[in-house]
Amino acid sequence: MPPKSLSSPYAAVFIDFENVYYFLKNHFHDPPDLNDYVLDIIRSLREELSKKGLDSLISYAYADFERLATAPQGALYLMGVSTRNVLGTDHKNAADMQLCIDAMEVMYTRPDIGTFVLVAGDRDYIPVLQHLRRQARQVLVAGFREAVSGDLLQNIGADHFLDARDLLSHERVQQLEKRRAERQRIIEESRRLREQGLASPQAPGGAPKAPGAPAPTTPRPPGPRVPDEVADFATYRRLDTEDERRTLGCIISEFQKLEAKQQRRVRDLWLGPFMRVLTDELTELTDFERRDLLNKLRDAGAIRIEKREGEPHPFSVIILNYNHPDVLELQPSEEKEGQA
Repeated sequence: MPPKSLSSPYAAVFIDFENVYYFLKNHFHDPPDLNDYVLDIIRSLREELSKKGLDSLISYAYADFERLATAPQGALYLMGVSTRNVLGTDHKNAADMQLCIDAMEVMYTRPDIGTFVLVAGDRDYIPVLQHLRRQARQVLVAGFREAVSGDLLQNIGADHFLDARDLLSHERVQQLEKRRAERQRIIEESRRLREQGLASPQAPGGAPKAPGAPAPTTPRPPGPRVPDEVADFATYRRLDTEDERRTLGCIISEFQKLEAKQQRRVRDLWLGPFMRVLTDELTELTDFERRDLLNKLRDAGAIRIEKREGEPHPFSVIILNYNHPDVLELQPSEEKEGQA
């Protein structure tokens, strides 16, 4: 049976409840009434779809609901949303596979459904969204922009994206942003006090430390840093954007992990594996935007990228300029002392 045209007024909504829940929890530092925020988004989304002339005949929400602080199944049921309880782990959102299976089943068994709405944003969903589009189905994605993969957004187009912030009232968004700003201030103050060797009386998530007690640090390999050849890097300039600094911080972190694991100084970092790390760190950007950030770091003299011969294929590595001012700022204090 041929698929319905895009003029079909019927929609299926697939809600990665776990994805939205944990984004709110982590990004806004565990605000109270977390489930209410997600439910508000779902309620507003249905209203928005109705304004577009779409009737949400099918609505599924996915999560390991037993792991959530409070159970939203009753409220979802009253909204006409069927729940799918999927067992998860601490490291992987278990909803992905079940959601994709259900979306495929609906596509093949319900030709009257012309629009598929995904409330999530992981790049893992790109294959299923591409398949739906090839089957002449309209695809919409709703989520927080910071949590939506840039690659996914590039696939569907900005016109098919609904920002979850626009689905919350102005007052609710202000509450979230105020909480995030306050928690960020406390975290920054705690970091500053730790660097000074002082206690942090308001550090979130733990009891106050004894005055003067040094903060625990990750063990560092012994020995001074071998100076880099300045001539091998581009002329220094300070980094311009927060994304550039985040990328540089990610590079420094990967060097530190590698050195702690190998217990020796590491001179280079493989580019291919690092790009996968950067994809997880800067999910909101597209692949070419992430690669462009590396080019900007190279042009600023913070890193250089070398191509090397290898078997069976050549490979590229990142070399970090430890003399660059932004690198010096982003390094942990104990690392700076080791280079003094």
